[in-house]
Amino acid sequence: METPVLTGSKIKLVPCKNGSWHEFYKNYVSDPMMDPTPYEYNYSDCENAFHRKTNDNTRQYFSIIRENNVVGEIYLKHMDKENKTTEFGIALTNDSVKGNGYGSQAIQLLVDYVFSVLMLDKITACSVIRNVRSQHILNKVGFVFSHEDSKFKHYILNKNCAK
Repeated sequence: METPVLTGSKIKLVPCKNGSWHEFYKNYVSDPMMDPTPYEYNYSDCENAFHRKTNDNTRQYFSIIRENNVVGEIYLKHMDKENKTTEFGIALTNDSVKGNGYGSQAIQLLVDYVFSVLMLDKITACSVIRNVRSQHILNKVGFVFSHEDSKFKHYILNKNCAK
């Protein structure tokens, strides 16, 4: 099955290709809340990461596109079709695209895709403890707090509880 383009009112999710992967990382500015070390784009490292991660059949990557520009990436990882579970991650390129609803809409599009197309039953996510914005978005989309460890707050969304 070919991965579809998922379209919302503000953004669309497009299956990630090599060019959009590089575009994301060329414009990526690490959030000090997530990683205090500034990110520096390196073509070879980026190329190696693209092939390593996109060739893993338990992962699926989408570029978040706004007006033909890559503003983020969202992905599924640890996809387990037997147990019908997956985890997702999201990153926006920089602060200039945050706070516009792109992340919320990307997550909602991905949730709909996971439950209606992939036919999985549970999605998990985690957020760095101090990332209150991420936690707010997860709650807004319908994720429920599960537990906390030394670094992360963990969330779950079951198919029968999705908004």
